[in-house]
Amino acid sequence: MSLFSDLKAAIGAEWQAYTEHEFVRGIESGTVPLGAFQDYLVQDYLFLVQFARANALAAYKSRSLSDIRDASGALEAILHETDLHRRLTARWGISEEELDRASEKQATVAYTRYVLDTGMAGDLLDLHVALAPCAIGYAEIGTALDPARRATADHPYAEWIGEYAGAEFQGAAELAVGRLDALGGETVSRERFDALVRIFRTATRLEADFWQQALDSAR
Repeated sequence: MSLFSDLKAAIGAEWQAYTEHEFVRGIESGTVPLGAFQDYLVQDYLFLVQFARANALAAYKSRSLSDIRDASGALEAILHETDLHRRLTARWGISEEELDRASEKQATVAYTRYVLDTGMAGDLLDLHVALAPCAIGYAEIGTALDPARRATADHPYAEWIGEYAGAEFQGAAELAVGRLDALGGETVSRERFDALVRIFRTATRLEADFWQQALDSAR
């Protein structure tokens, strides 16, 4: 078992509520309204800008060259992820300048600033636990949704699913799992683990709120 698996087990159904949210199920079936998906993608672009800052903070919080390299690699993966957002939004006539000028919505601010605040107030492990629902959860979602993408030649969200089911993102997620174990592993006390669970639970709930924000935009 990994620290990430232990954290998932500790929050139980709340992880499922995030990874199997109505928005995720709608992406799987291709029934999420395009307007809701577009709203999500613009907000997720803004979200990733803040997550890039969080990984830069991880480099600052690091005490070894190895951890700094890890943070640099994670930052590079996020920058690559934004290529998908720019590519898809450009097809809808939204320029990169318009993306950068877009206003962050409430759920976007709530999660990203929670992660940054957790990283500022805590240590490197606290920060990576707060990042984990996004960094690792999206890989789990991509794997779960990939069969639907492959089964339908004209799946409307195939490119998005393929990004998170792809080898590059899956590899980055595996590294994130290993990073948690390296930082915590068997040295985590019961009290420390309980504190990490609180961070992980809050971040997971905020991820589910982020999905809901996109659905609410179409209602």
